[in-house]
Amino acid sequence: MSTTTENGVGGYRNTSGEKTYKKTTSSALKGAIQLGIGYTVGNLTSKPDRDVLMQDFYVVESVFLPSEGSNLTPAHHYPDFRFKTYAPLAFRYFRELFGIKPDDYLYSICNEPLIELSNPGASGSLFYLTSDDEFIIKTVQHKEAEFLQKLLPGYYMNLNQNPRTLLPKFYGLYCIQSGGVNIRLVVMNNVLPRSVKMNYKYDLKGSTYKRRASRKEREKACPVYKDLDFQDMHEGLYFDADTYNALMKTLQRDCLVLESFKIMDYSLLLAVHVLDQSPKEGGEPGQAVGDGKRPVAQRVLYSTAMESIQGDGKAAEAHTTDDTMGGIPAKSHKEEKLLIFLGIIDILQSYRFIKKLEHSWKALVYDGDSVSVHRPGFYANRFLKFMSTSVFRKTPTIRFSPSKRTRTSIPALKSSSQEILSSQKEEEERRQSLGGARSLASLDGQVFGSYLRPDLVPDTQSSYEGSSMGTISSSSINLETQSEDRDEMASSSTFTLQDSAICLTSEQSTMDVEVDMDRDDGSVLDVYL
Repeated sequence: MSTTTENGVGGYRNTSGEKTYKKTTSSALKGAIQLGIGYTVGNLTSKPDRDVLMQDFYVVESVFLPSEGSNLTPAHHYPDFRFKTYAPLAFRYFRELFGIKPDDYLYSICNEPLIELSNPGASGSLFYLTSDDEFIIKTVQHKEAEFLQKLLPGYYMNLNQNPRTLLPKFYGLYCIQSGGVNIRLVVMNNVLPRSVKMNYKYDLKGSTYKRRASRKEREKACPVYKDLDFQDMHEGLYFDADTYNALMKTLQRDCLVLESFKIMDYSLLLAVHVLDQSPKEGGEPGQAVGDGKRPVAQRVLYSTAMESIQGDGKAAEAHTTDDTMGGIPAKSHKEEKLLIFLGIIDILQSYRFIKKLEHSWKALVYDGDSVSVHRPGFYANRFLKFMSTSVFRKTPTIRFSPSKRTRTSIPALKSSSQEILSSQKEEEERRQSLGGARSLASLDGQVFGSYLRPDLVPDTQSSYEGSSMGTISSSSINLETQSEDRDEMASSSTFTLQDSAICLTSEQSTMDVEVDMDRDDGSVLDVYL
């Protein structure tokens, strides 16, 4: 009689050291998965395509695969087992929605041996990864499989409305019956590509009660930290405004869907790759790790983190390259360049009677708002608040003040010109008060006549005593300021004086003001200030 010992990671190990799950060895389980999916998906191709109906969500197909084989099934080296497929037509539609062809699905799962992963959580489930990094196969409990089957109609509606989501993408639900034991499996998208070294991994719920990694977890080569660990190790992850808004909008939409299904106790799986440390790790992000046969990027649509949050798809295609592997560019509070990979996991937990009792008991002993098990509405709000304030942050924008050169100089020119005209007018009035009143003819010729000839200005010479009508000498008075860089000045303004008024026309210099006035006899008065 063989004995088994508890593994502590998920399942048990027999005397030979091989992991077992419900008394089934891992090798037999992986072989049964590949044989069963290969048969059912291949058999499904013979069925014609049609619209998904409501009864399709509750169909269960079953096939018996004996070890010696049959007319329909191949022979194999594993114990006899029965393979059940839940809602095959509905899941075929889901795979088509994400661009997964039947041949690609079979090739990913059945062509090469599945890779067994260590369990990142405490659920006791087994995790298998396909060799091309596309799919994760996880064992689930009976209640979880039952809840997913009930969830399928609403899940179908949500995917039709928005295929870009951080929620798990389910591609198949199966059950293996062997030796009186039922092993239920779900095929999902892979959030974390193996070709990128993850420097940090977090399982975040927005809770504080016992949300710190254990000492045993910290001793692992790649531990999975929790909420309090994140707050101790990081001061937030910073994104540009567009990425932050797209990320938070996606999270809000997904949490609303989960709340409508009365789902809680889900987590955000967050992995951080530090780009500045990648050369020290001895591998680039786009290089494969292991056998080197896998493609450099995932092929399934909307499977990467960047594709999941970008609404229009254009920005996602621009960022999904071999260098980023679909990660979301970000920065730490130390200005380190990062790639973020994330997805919502463990959504098959409904707020059932057992969960209500669990929350009530914990609320009596601890702070009811801090425990992870909570009613769906409160859980969603607390989850979003923690993500938007403690985990994800928007990079502060730098406001640039306009330089002096870009500011317009027209108000300044107008102000100075008004001061010149004002002082000129005061000087003229002072002279008029000293010399006596002028004749109407003089005023008509010098002031009112300026309206008919805008290029003429009133007489401002000091020799006004001997004549009632001042004239300007035929010689032109040029007051010029010699400057070699006169043509290099930014802008110029030409002023025409009309009865102490100013007509401003923008030219090319802000420093030189040129006033040209023509007399009847052609003489010109040029003033350069």
